[in-house]
Amino acid sequence: MPSSKELRRRIKSIRSTSQITKAMELVAATKMRRTQAQALKTRTYSSMAWDLINDLAGKVDLKTHRLLRQPTEIQRQAVVLFSSNRGLAGSFNASVISKARVYLSRFNQRHPQGATELIVVGKKGADAMLKAGENIVADFKKVDVNLQVMDVLPMSRLIIEKFQAGDYDRVVLVYTDFISTLLQKPRAKQLLPFPQIHSLAELEARDDASRTTVTGEPEMAKPKPAGFGFKFEPSPDRVLESLLPRLVEMQLYQAALESNASEHSARMVAMKNASDAASDIISDLTLEYNQLRQTSITQEIAEISAGRLAVA
Repeated sequence: MPSSKELRRRIKSIRSTSQITKAMELVAATKMRRTQAQALKTRTYSSMAWDLINDLAGKVDLKTHRLLRQPTEIQRQAVVLFSSNRGLAGSFNASVISKARVYLSRFNQRHPQGATELIVVGKKGADAMLKAGENIVADFKKVDVNLQVMDVLPMSRLIIEKFQAGDYDRVVLVYTDFISTLLQKPRAKQLLPFPQIHSLAELEARDDASRTTVTGEPEMAKPKPAGFGFKFEPSPDRVLESLLPRLVEMQLYQAALESNASEHSARMVAMKNASDAASDIISDLTLEYNQLRQTSITQEIAEISAGRLAVA
């Protein structure tokens, strides 16, 4: 059994750690609220922009613009992996890195002759993929808070240029989708080539019905009128040349926002769990210390009483 001095040292050490985790929890909570607000405010716009991409892919000639091309065979692809710069975020990094590895493994099984280039955002993902021997061609700086669209422009330009040049047949985003403060899910989403949807039923279908908007209400699909189409002014070439790159940028931006909101939510929860665990340990050690101290006092009283009886 440890001595009372050793117990006091342990309690002091754990209490100091608890204060640190509590401070980190408060910092993470502040960042969490900010990044969640960013992700939720742009989510509806991003979802509608993605619907527009799907609608365009099903309604216009795919030869109108190079970003609309549909490769007949997937041999070369780019995977954009969003992770964090720091740890202490629970299973956040492990989950998204595992998702990327599973996707890469399945791609290699289906395309034995295929090649994958990794574009990483965040040090943790970069380190993990480097250790795994994956081909990392670009490592972009990750902005933890106050992410702006301008921050994803270099990555967007790289992806667009390589896809248009035929260097990539597919571009996939692997990131963590923010569901709630307690729930985040890693996701692999095909960015390019744009999904081609033909039927009205498919156009009306959405895979984000379980998400919530800024108000907290379920996000519902908006029905589209039958036989709807697009009229381009001044010309399809000029409109698509300006529109499609912006839509790609928006999807990258939203994925980064979702990843940030998920990261800070996971870190806040992890720090809260650590603080609660430290408080429980301190309570147990304090009880053990008090019991040991009480036993020591009782023994001293008994020794004094026995001494007095011996003298008498």
